[in-house]
Amino acid sequence: MDRSLFTLKGFKPIMAVLAVLTALQAAMIIIQGYFLADAISSLFGGDLFHSAAGKLAIFLGALVLRHFLAMLNRKIAFRFAAKTSARLREDLVRKLFVLGPRFAAAEGSGQTVTLIMEGVAKFRRYLELFLPKLSSSLIIPAAVCGFVFFQNVRSAVILILAVPILIAFMILLGLAAKEKASRQYSTYQVLANHFVDSLRGLETLKNLGLSRRHAGKIEKVSEQYRKATMSTLRFAFLSSFALEFFTMLSVATVAVFLGLGLINGHIELQIALTVLILAPEYFLPIREVGSDFHATLDGKEAGENIRAILKEEVSVPAQDRVPTWHAGSTLAVENLQLPFGSESDKRISFSVSGMKKIGIIGASGAGKSTLIDVLSGFLQARSGDISIDGQPLRDFANPTWQKQLTYIPQHPYVFSGTLLDNIRFYQPDATEAAVMEAADSAGLSEVVASLPKGLHTVIGEGGRMLSGGQEQRVALARAFLGSRPVIMLDEPTAHLDIETEYELKQTMLKLFEEKVVFLATHRLHWMQDMDFILVLDHGRLAESGTHEELLARKGFYYELCQAQMEGRE
Repeated sequence: MDRSLFTLKGFKPIMAVLAVLTALQAAMIIIQGYFLADAISSLFGGDLFHSAAGKLAIFLGALVLRHFLAMLNRKIAFRFAAKTSARLREDLVRKLFVLGPRFAAAEGSGQTVTLIMEGVAKFRRYLELFLPKLSSSLIIPAAVCGFVFFQNVRSAVILILAVPILIAFMILLGLAAKEKASRQYSTYQVLANHFVDSLRGLETLKNLGLSRRHAGKIEKVSEQYRKATMSTLRFAFLSSFALEFFTMLSVATVAVFLGLGLINGHIELQIALTVLILAPEYFLPIREVGSDFHATLDGKEAGENIRAILKEEVSVPAQDRVPTWHAGSTLAVENLQLPFGSESDKRISFSVSGMKKIGIIGASGAGKSTLIDVLSGFLQARSGDISIDGQPLRDFANPTWQKQLTYIPQHPYVFSGTLLDNIRFYQPDATEAAVMEAADSAGLSEVVASLPKGLHTVIGEGGRMLSGGQEQRVALARAFLGSRPVIMLDEPTAHLDIETEYELKQTMLKLFEEKVVFLATHRLHWMQDMDFILVLDHGRLAESGTHEELLARKGFYYELCQAQMEGRE
């Protein structure tokens, strides 16, 4: 029993309803077994058919009602699983937004997408199968055994003794199966990450002439998953056979003792038939749990992974409403300590007013991306004082702050869907005319014109693949459409060639107008267009000022410029 299921919303009421329906189902099983045995023994004793017709009618009625109740059980479990999985997917996506891109990058984008798309579906299947079987395995065997006890004590004892053996066997199988299922799921996650990364880099691999060599790596990863899957299937078939064998042996033992009782005259035919008919029903729920156990292991593993993400600790968002950023707004940061390294004396302090362009520069590993993630609310700073327009904030993980900003990473995610839906990612209700205007502003007009269905062309995985520069333009179009006052950019052009970056730069500078912008980059030519520059060095603020002021000081920034001009960086 997975105790974490009790934490699901509505789990206890649903289990109470399933328990009531299962108890009625158990009553129908006993009634159908009793009256079927009674009708057969009556006919065997020489009675006419019409004398047993009433008993057979009761048997048929109980049989129909039993299957109706079973169908109702499955329908209720299906609805609960669908509702729970939908809520879980929403919670997971919302939590991933809070955790930010750094968490998704660490986990692997392929694994994260697979967990959202397929993991939640597998967990839903797990709930659909497991909940009715759980209720049946707890109630039906107990009811059947209780009835058999009043019919024939010896048979009831045999049934009771068989259960601990089956349970012990299932526990041993469960422990071994869980290990194999975990290994299979791990290889599946590796395959998912590898597949997504291969799709994204396919064009690059082809241009570099490495596509054939990469095919060998794909084959190796796929073979690992195949071996893990076949190993799990072999174990599943073996355990199912063993479970069937033990239950069949238990029923046969009951039949032998009933036969001896009939021969010796110690038991009546009607009672013997009733017990013999109900014995398989006693083991049926246990067998179903065992057979479905392997089918639902992936769902259980996925559920555990989802709950692990949902339990990830994040900073508690401040409940204070952040003022909407405008031309007169001021952001003050004092003694901000980044979650960077182990040293505690590296602090960052700066103040930004109005619609300014703030450049964040530094060598690789200086903490540029970390600072952007902290300002975006994706990471929690170790300490520091923050205020906007004089209003203190506990941190940047504040919904009213994050709704004001647009985040453009180094590799924007283009999901499988139309170009129209990709652009209006932040504004799903935007009109097609507004989307086209944003696409024009981002320099996507030629791309839209070249696509067979224009904005309605499917792009991303399974559709038209875009180049790195085109993906960045999609991200810019999203920003143009959203018109949010704050823009955070984390190395947005680091993977682009100089020509593509120059074309994008003109578009991006147009986007930066009338907004406060934080641009983290290692390319110094951007700094001439910035109103203020923060120079980082290993998590500390080395110096700050305008481009001209920093060059005049001939300090750390000046050395960075000299190093880049001389080709040393």
